[in-house]
Amino acid sequence: MTTENPERLIDKTETPTPERIEKHVGKRNYALWRALEEEIARRYPGVFEPDWLYGGKKHGWSLRYKKNRSFCTLIPEKNRFALCIVFGVEEQAKVETIKEELQPIVREQYDAAAVYHDGKWLLLGVSNKADLKDVLALLAIKRSPKIIK
Repeated sequence: MTTENPERLIDKTETPTPERIEKHVGKRNYALWRALEEEIARRYPGVFEPDWLYGGKKHGWSLRYKKNRSFCTLIPEKNRFALCIVFGVEEQAKVETIKEELQPIVREQYDAAAVYHDGKWLLLGVSNKADLKDVLALLAIKRSPKIIK
């Protein structure tokens, strides 16, 4: 049994490039990846300097957004990408106030997310504009945007 994850970018010697990410997640998903990066940069100007982290052969590469505390992490996977957001107790209460506005699948994934000592770990696959809209609403709970819409 191997601990490698063939769905993730696991080669430690190759820090992901835009071309490599696009090839791995696919053109359509890469367009969503870029749209999310652009929205984060637009809504939170000058706040984040995303950095690539290598989580070993099990988790592979991920792009972390952090300023003092974790904001979100983008994870390139084969033919898709995922986003991880960790919600603390107060943030979880705020999510409850907007949960009904989210797509049913996002609500289900949120409800099923594991809770650890540091919060609720939500891992969402992003595959369309509706997912992107929900992700942006959830990120606004993590940190209020400087620029809205």
